[in-house]
Amino acid sequence: MLTKEGNELLTRIGPGTIMGNLFRQYWLPALMSTELSERDGPPRRLRLLGEDLIAFRDTSGRVGMLANNCAHRGASLFFGRNEQDGLRCVYHGWKYDVEGRCVDMPNEPPETNFADRIRQKGYPVREVNGAIWVYMGPRATPPAFPRYEWTEVPEGHYAMSKSLRECNWAQALEGDMDDAHVPALHSFLKFEYEQDSANRYYGKPLYLEVVETPWGLLSGTRRDAEEGLYNWRITPIVMPSSSMFTVGTVREKGVLWMRMWIPIDDENVYQWRARWKPNEPLEGPDEPESGPGGYLPEGTQWYEHWRTSGNKTNDYFIDRETQRKESFTGIPGFPLQDKMATESQGLIWDRSKEHLGSTDKVIAAARRRLIEAAKALHEEGVPPPGVDQPEAFAVRSAIVNLPKDQDWVEASREMVAARRGTAAVNRV
Repeated sequence: MLTKEGNELLTRIGPGTIMGNLFRQYWLPALMSTELSERDGPPRRLRLLGEDLIAFRDTSGRVGMLANNCAHRGASLFFGRNEQDGLRCVYHGWKYDVEGRCVDMPNEPPETNFADRIRQKGYPVREVNGAIWVYMGPRATPPAFPRYEWTEVPEGHYAMSKSLRECNWAQALEGDMDDAHVPALHSFLKFEYEQDSANRYYGKPLYLEVVETPWGLLSGTRRDAEEGLYNWRITPIVMPSSSMFTVGTVREKGVLWMRMWIPIDDENVYQWRARWKPNEPLEGPDEPESGPGGYLPEGTQWYEHWRTSGNKTNDYFIDRETQRKESFTGIPGFPLQDKMATESQGLIWDRSKEHLGSTDKVIAAARRRLIEAAKALHEEGVPPPGVDQPEAFAVRSAIVNLPKDQDWVEASREMVAARRGTAAVNRV
């Protein structure tokens, strides 16, 4: 467990916080391109790392991400006019380009040159494979863009979905790292895994191992397989808040997954899920992370995007009769089951109250890695893992059976390395 002080350090990500400063060192996904599909279209509210931002796509197709309040007298730029390569505040007409430069100030005489001295706070953005990324850190020149495999595959090879999770980012990420919950939370009472399925070992005891890597951690979940073999589920835990977990039935189709947990503020987080096939196009439509019932109608306020119909107000559609006779939880679909588990911990779970077991080894290691990296940045200015090694993020998960005497880290090194155009490894 963590002390109360350690829990505060881990979970708080607002401006000036130690963990918030660590997050700001990385490029973070902020919006899907489809959320700003129209040039000169309506601006969009976006809260990220506790900061209120306004995003817009200008006449030339460039994306700006500026502070919510106008640099003049604080009116919200959400109500601004998006026109002629800039966003104009409707209070006094000050206009800003995507980089925050004030390019027009109609209420000031031109000879004052006052506009030249005004800069609206904003952040560098980059649009890659259908996602708009932002760098919110202190560097004048942002670090190189991380080489996540799904950001480099061709059109048609990847798909994305999002959903709002009403809890702290850390407990959502910990749910992804927790392979031990799957045989319980996601189980059916009368279900048996097919003998040729990659999931057929789920009923057996599991043992976890974890090692540090340049990008974060590598988690290995071991179960007994056929004689002389272990089944390994190998999962990269990628700084600052992503997991490339394995889904056996999906991996049998050669599909890779990544979930990124991007904090809105201390008590809300967006789940980003990327699915991709390195060697060929994905088949069929993407399955969104909304769960049964889809999404609620979208609004314009800070928390009115990507809300799932199943949520805490309706107990995630739990059906007690189904729980008695069919599924372990009675909650339909894996996404809502996960959402229930992490949101029911409360907005920010007090980790000083918990009792960790041997199957929580990866979670404990991830907390240490994050806290140590955040403190090293704060106290010594040490860049966090991977920030200056964009190639380090070119990794993927693997499912493989290995001889019991074989070192799983060395044996999986080539499998975990993302190689352009090569199929995902699934050897069971």
